[in-house]
Amino acid sequence: MDGAIGRIPRFERVTLGERVYAELRGLLMAGELAPGQRLSLRQVADQLGTSMMPVREAVSRLVADEALEVLPNRAVSVPLIDAGRFRELTRVRILIEGFAAREAAGRRDDDDLAAVEGHDAAFRHETLAEAPDLDRAVRANKELHFAVYESARMPSLMAIIEGLWLRIGPVLNLDMRVSGRRIAAGGAERHHARLVEALRARDGEAAQAALVADIEEAAAFIAGSGRLPP
Repeated sequence: MDGAIGRIPRFERVTLGERVYAELRGLLMAGELAPGQRLSLRQVADQLGTSMMPVREAVSRLVADEALEVLPNRAVSVPLIDAGRFRELTRVRILIEGFAAREAAGRRDDDDLAAVEGHDAAFRHETLAEAPDLDRAVRANKELHFAVYESARMPSLMAIIEGLWLRIGPVLNLDMRVSGRRIAAGGAERHHARLVEALRARDGEAAQAALVADIEEAAAFIAGSGRLPP
């Protein structure tokens, strides 16, 4: 009996608040919530099948993360990012995420490469489609980037990148989801292809260059869209 009990896996102790936090965090990082969008806590609770308490707990954590904000009327909203803040975050991303791509090229294994290639194929499928699914494209873009960063096998670095994407993720709506023009132009797909090829070749310098070019092109598109507050 003791041996059988010993084979039972330990239950993961995750509270409802942590589960709601993880779900909302994922939506923000994937760009599935837009800057200025207001959240109904009741709607979130109903959708996830929870009471209001874990939703409030999760929202409080995301406000502390600067990923959500509480307005004067107590409504909860995704913060607007002004042009100056966007430029600052972009410069930090270039340094941090470029370094992650360089490290990933030297540390990745075959499974890592296969995951990156799969997300690249999913993104390319939407790029080449006559009527691309912009939601799928945004998700595939996020998953591709994070598959690269996870390949670097540096948990502290991943935590920093996740914090950056919590703040920048919603702005990806301005890059891909709103118009789809950058997807149609094919620039992102070309940068991704160069990134995948660099990872295959374990060329850290080329991987960093491709990743940085992708970030810079997206940032230029967003900055030139006129949608960011000055």
